[in-house]
Amino acid sequence: MKDILFGDELLKTLEALSNPYRIKIIGILQQERQYVSQLARMLSISRPLLYLHLQKLEDAGLIKGQHEISDSGKAMKYYELISFNIPLNEELIAKAAESITIKNRKD
Repeated sequence: MKDILFGDELLKTLEALSNPYRIKIIGILQQERQYVSQLARMLSISRPLLYLHLQKLEDAGLIKGQHEISDSGKAMKYYELISFNIPLNEELIAKAAESITIKNRKD
């Protein structure tokens, strides 16, 4: 299980979770892993847009993807959730604030 502890990593994780599609993706993957085309259909969004959301979640270490070959020989990319725990409270935020890198941020 991934524990989120320090400033920049916490910000990256919270940013990844700050979109309703990404929250829905986590909800779907919490039930079972899915391949990209199925996820796109479930969310009613294009695969290119879905890939942007998946990349954000993967960069934050919340999901992981892997390529597999189906029985018919078709390459498919599956994603699954990486278990995580974010004990978000004032103590964690105060500790994270000490290690946040502010210069060169794109905010």
